[in-house]
Amino acid sequence: METSISFKNINRLAIPAIIAGIAEPLISLTDIAVIGNVENNPVEALAAAGIVGSFLSAIIWIVAQTKTAISAIVSQHLGANRLHAVKTLIPQAIYFNFAFSLVIYATTAIFAETIFSAYNAEGLILRYSEEYYQIRALGYPLTLVTFAIFGVFRGLQNTLWAMKCSLAGAAVNVGLDFLLVYGIEDLIPAMHLKGAAYASLAAQATMLIMALWFFFKKTPFHLKLSFNINPRLKGLLLMAANLFIRTAALNFAIYLANAYATDYGKNYIAAQSILMNIWLFFSFFIDGYANAGNAIGGKLLGARDYKNLWELSKKISKYSILIALILMALCALFYTQIGLIFNKEAAVLALFSSVFWIVLLMQPVNAIAFMFDGIFKGLGEAKYLRNLLLVATFLGFTPTLLISDYFGLQLYGIWIAFFVWMLIRSSALVIKFRRKYLHKEV
Repeated sequence: METSISFKNINRLAIPAIIAGIAEPLISLTDIAVIGNVENNPVEALAAAGIVGSFLSAIIWIVAQTKTAISAIVSQHLGANRLHAVKTLIPQAIYFNFAFSLVIYATTAIFAETIFSAYNAEGLILRYSEEYYQIRALGYPLTLVTFAIFGVFRGLQNTLWAMKCSLAGAAVNVGLDFLLVYGIEDLIPAMHLKGAAYASLAAQATMLIMALWFFFKKTPFHLKLSFNINPRLKGLLLMAANLFIRTAALNFAIYLANAYATDYGKNYIAAQSILMNIWLFFSFFIDGYANAGNAIGGKLLGARDYKNLWELSKKISKYSILIALILMALCALFYTQIGLIFNKEAAVLALFSSVFWIVLLMQPVNAIAFMFDGIFKGLGEAKYLRNLLLVATFLGFTPTLLISDYFGLQLYGIWIAFFVWMLIRSSALVIKFRRKYLHKEV
């Protein structure tokens, strides 16, 4: 009988999760590639898209942590054959996400100018950032409800449905990007940065519609809201709250990096926007195996199968590192050509090329960190993940960045700080997992 940690079963979850995961950053990468090649003010437009994209990712990552909490709880109950106990929990969690997204939209849309001024944006970059964000922010309810449903899918050990939704959204975004940003002469006016924002909004709506179809047709759950609070809701929200804090610390590091890059000049933030979005693309790519670890790990914990849980960590580590090495090799092969996809400005490309090697070098370390992140989330270890991110951010990343800035390392310093950050995260997770589960695997 096939075990749940066989190569086939891991990849049955990981490969669709990889495709679904890269579809998300592919939307931002497409926006940046298209925007960075517009005729009018391409550097300013690229910088604005990068700043807004980072802020959107920060907010969505923070408030979408209920997806991970839902996945962990559903997978654990699936492993224990007790799915009936969470049937009223799922609609309560989804409606919570929707209500919370409305609050996030209302508060951030009002203070958009203040928010992006805090990124050191000014002048044309600030104006572009505000315009782009006001449209993109309308997608918060669409994205957060979609992510909550994706959490249900993953908890049920199915990442294929999320993959199909994400691919459809990415296809809509790519097609509309070219149509709305550049326009069609005498038919559709060129909308430039606003066109990219509307394309992203349409992509998010497409994903939500498809996710709802799979939810109603393929899962045992419903959206009928019960006002008798499910006793597991408190635990879910507590887990999500710990992950909120963790993700806030994570995004503080990204915010600080972008704020410093913007302060160095428009070419620096343009190069940083490309580097950061490629780093995020790699992260989501490798994160496919983390998602498999999340789903399978939670199920194994629910079944108290510690032997296979230990084997799971070893197998997924190997697969994640292999993926990282393949990505490194491909990017090394096309090192000089990659930057040209996003921008043609010589100064921006020179900055990008001078630092890109650091992004590549850290990928195996990232792979270990992301893989154990996924397993720990499936195990419900949100408190430890929260504390680790706080330590890595405020005792690792931030001091390294400040010291690097003092010595004038600029973009080099930003990515050295990220490298230190990931080293702390990966090493601490490996040590914790070995101490907790090595003695249980026999």
